[in-house]
Amino acid sequence: MEVRFFGVRGSIAVSGSRIGGNTACVEVTSQGHRLILDAGTGIRALGEQMMKEGPPQKATMFFSHLHWDHVQGFPFFTPAYLGSTELTMYGPGVNGEQELQSVLSKQMEPPNFPVPLSMMRSRMTFGSAVHGKTVETGPFRVTPINVPHPQGCLAYRVEADGHTFVYATDVELSRDELVPDVARFFEGADALCLDAQYTPDEYSGKIGIPKKGWGHSTMVDAAQVAKAVDARRLLLFHHDPAHNDDLVENMAEEARNHFFATEPAREGKRILFEAAANA
Repeated sequence: MEVRFFGVRGSIAVSGSRIGGNTACVEVTSQGHRLILDAGTGIRALGEQMMKEGPPQKATMFFSHLHWDHVQGFPFFTPAYLGSTELTMYGPGVNGEQELQSVLSKQMEPPNFPVPLSMMRSRMTFGSAVHGKTVETGPFRVTPINVPHPQGCLAYRVEADGHTFVYATDVELSRDELVPDVARFFEGADALCLDAQYTPDEYSGKIGIPKKGWGHSTMVDAAQVAKAVDARRLLLFHHDPAHNDDLVENMAEEARNHFFATEPAREGKRILFEAAANA
């Protein structure tokens, strides 16, 4: 199993960042199968990479939630315009099938965009990702779980080849408020990709407007949670658009005081999990 980051920024895309300025999009591959987690602006570059591989293309997409920074790249996802492409797409929640299709369609309607969703010739199948209900696709077991965020959000536990990757963007949590169900879901992850948008001073309002209740965590909370759930590695994710590279690096350095195996998620970063002997 391999994880590759195509978008690591939160809220809105930015330019001039070495760490990465595109909004959320993560690719997970194994044994010739591809998962795509969220369709922020980073999915455009993923689409270009897929085009270099040549048709036909097939992918299964899981959306954490439908806020704009997690869907806004989809109109620029070139493989979706090819009739040879097959996309299975899971929207979050019991009505996720209908809601995802509606959101993707509406953002491509006038006056927002000149090309409608109907111009995408790929074979799209829509489904619903439901809390606690595992989806098996190719070598992957993908399990969603509800996490605290305004209007809701799903984290995904992806298991393949004897390893586990947890994708938990847009979640507001702390070690002290970590409920047992979420702790078990994160537990023992080989890599935990976790929201860490704010510094503690930003979150509390010592700097700027208080962010409590906005649906995002601090890097210290993320590190303390990673330690509490015995994760092997922590990727800080959903970097604030107001944070430059130096600040993101400093946040990771401070987080390492709480959980040593911490680093900021970076565009282009690859994580390769070797197949376990008993996989």
